[in-house]
Amino acid sequence: MRFIGITGGIGAGKSTVLSLLRDNFNCKVLLADEVAAELMTAPNKCFDEVVALPWPESIVGQDGQINRPLMAKYMFADDNLRVQVNNIVHPAVEKEVLNQVEKERGLYKIEYFFFEAALLIECGYGKLVDEMWYIYASEDVRVQRLMESRGYSKERIENTIASQRSDSSFREHADRVIDNSGDKEQTLRQLRQILIHN
Repeated sequence: MRFIGITGGIGAGKSTVLSLLRDNFNCKVLLADEVAAELMTAPNKCFDEVVALPWPESIVGQDGQINRPLMAKYMFADDNLRVQVNNIVHPAVEKEVLNQVEKERGLYKIEYFFFEAALLIECGYGKLVDEMWYIYASEDVRVQRLMESRGYSKERIENTIASQRSDSSFREHADRVIDNSGDKEQTLRQLRQILIHN
């Protein structure tokens, strides 16, 4: 079983690639955001540690769980809080992911384990995965997609892209580049080429 990290900038179409992988190959797909969300529910240790940080007000909602939009608002406004949350959540996510990889390796049922996160490179996953894939799409395509799918303004998209890792930096850290600028068929052909013919 190969453990493959999937990363790329906003609007590159990572979720499209992941759904193609899920539907066409013998694999498991895991998303960092989903793992983090799960770990931050009560009664997990991560939940207790995040809630105990010095928030301006309680971030626990009436349902006893973290109010995610409220937490995001405060994290966005306070770099210090954001760093503290990341220092709690990122190591916990890494531990959980590696546990799941080991479990799947022991079951011998799947050929590939794909793990997607925007910050895979920053969080040091290059040392943990067997391969790092960078999902690429041209900036024009990304802008078009985000305006259509999320209704973002062109300015907001360009600012977000500018704040993320550059294309050359992604390529420098990646073992493979998947060009997702075209349609799904073109992307699927590339995936088949890599996973079936190698």
